[in-house]
Amino acid sequence: MKSPQTLTPTSILLLRLWRHLGRRRQRQFVLLLPLMFLSAFTEMLSLGAVLPFLGVLANPDQLFENPLVARFATSIGVSSADQLVLPLTMVFAASSVLAGMARMTVLWFSTRLAFATGADLSLDVYRRTLYQPYQVHVARNSSEVISGISGKVGAATNSIYQVLVLISSVVLMCSVMAAVLAINPSVAILAAIGFGGCYASITWLSRRWLRRNSRKIAEQQTQLVKALQEGLGGIRDVLLDGTQPYFCDIYRKAVQTLRIAQAGNAFITSSPRFAMEALGMALIAFLAYSISGQSGGVSATLPTLGALALAAQRMLPALQQSYSAWATIAGGHDSLADALNLLDQPLSSEALLPAPPQLEITSAICLDSVHFRYSKEGPWILSDFNLKIPRGVRVGLVGKTGGGKSTALDLIMALLTPTAGALIVDGQKIFGSRARAWQRSIAHVPQSIYLADASLAENIAFGVPRELIDLARVHFVARQAHIADFIESSPVGYDALVGERGIRLSGGQRQRIGIARALYKRASVLVFDEATSALDNATEQSVMDAIDGLDRSLTILLVAHRLSTVRRCEFLVEIDNGRVIAQGTYEQLMEQSASFRRMAKGVA
Repeated sequence: MKSPQTLTPTSILLLRLWRHLGRRRQRQFVLLLPLMFLSAFTEMLSLGAVLPFLGVLANPDQLFENPLVARFATSIGVSSADQLVLPLTMVFAASSVLAGMARMTVLWFSTRLAFATGADLSLDVYRRTLYQPYQVHVARNSSEVISGISGKVGAATNSIYQVLVLISSVVLMCSVMAAVLAINPSVAILAAIGFGGCYASITWLSRRWLRRNSRKIAEQQTQLVKALQEGLGGIRDVLLDGTQPYFCDIYRKAVQTLRIAQAGNAFITSSPRFAMEALGMALIAFLAYSISGQSGGVSATLPTLGALALAAQRMLPALQQSYSAWATIAGGHDSLADALNLLDQPLSSEALLPAPPQLEITSAICLDSVHFRYSKEGPWILSDFNLKIPRGVRVGLVGKTGGGKSTALDLIMALLTPTAGALIVDGQKIFGSRARAWQRSIAHVPQSIYLADASLAENIAFGVPRELIDLARVHFVARQAHIADFIESSPVGYDALVGERGIRLSGGQRQRIGIARALYKRASVLVFDEATSALDNATEQSVMDAIDGLDRSLTILLVAHRLSTVRRCEFLVEIDNGRVIAQGTYEQLMEQSASFRRMAKGVA
């Protein structure tokens, strides 16, 4: 079933796209219009110059008999018809060169402006996507976003360029038709009806095919990215399981459908040109035959025939360009609609403001009667959830998988907003601009640490430009995270590359890099969400030793399945079915909670 967006007319999409352009870009597009009209005017001059040029070549004496020509010739010191040949040749050549230069100038500025605008739009989509709330990112498919940013924004760029081509071609056609009207009105009317009617018919017949291909291209671009992400993202399992044929088949279906649709659009866009060129040559041939029988013969009508032939040589490519531009815009309709959906993502007023200072915790973090679900129709993840975490303590969150532990952490980190209830820090509710200040006080160490294909120093100071990295602090936090000895044993030290996603590091080393990254941030609250669950017991114990040796002023929250991971915490919180069912020290929960005792024994 088509989405409502798919049925939106292309003109409406282009208007929406115009509104997304900055004021500076809009002014540049408006300033380009006079240049297009100037280029069209030079084309009229070159057509106007061809008549006297061919006339003086065919019959110089007849041209010199014209009173206007005679007066002009006398004023420049020309006394015979033969002396007009060189000046008119130079005028015609100069007008032709001027027209060519004008068209090249329009093409240069149009291309540069369209693709510079495309860069602006791509950056705007990326920025808006990065600033979306965490709940938005959780709810949508990353393949759609990546496909939109990397590919479908290109459709918006191409649409802008094709609109410029369309406008330029229409202006040029109008100027050529004006010149042809002045030369031979009947031929101008015949050409307008003939060529215009042909292209109008082709446009009407091809519009559904273009729309269908447009939809296929938009869908398969996303499928292509999805196939690449899933196949390459799970390459270890793909190699072990021998599932390469499965992923190749997914990719093959997507890429074949995509390329066939693109080929269809390319054919629709280019094919009318050959028929129209043949029709134009036939028209010139019949015109030459019809006027050859007039008094004076072909020599008398040669200037008119030459001018009309030159006009056809200008007008037919312009007609084809106009049609091609329309077909390209129509063929990219659905991709343009997807790109506009990304451009329409809301951007909060606080998003682009300078980062606020950290909201340091001085007393406690509270989740007060919090209820949460991801959507109005979805199930409740947390219900009447109450939790108080004093500053500077180590808190372990334990419970069954799916009980709500990670959701509670996301609420504490202000990544999610409570459906009801509130997150309160030092007696202040955290929402709006205050949420950003609170997030600057938090560092997160997940189960799977994302590592960029960059140096160890850049990964520790993740997100900081290389030239602004505080290397002294990098060394300090690496020692705190018990990773400095490993790094400094390498000949290149902190400049060593970790490989894509940290493939050159062990699991324990990656986790320590994550801890060092959290400490580099100077956060006052550290959150470890299953940060050691993928490690063996010995490596986990080593990482926990590093965590245990951190500054006691830090507030640390740990989520873990293995109770040995959180045994050193000052108090534990047991969560089940979205509620806090018990809290206290390890020993207290062993006494109070039967489910906790079962976990300790490995039953649950």
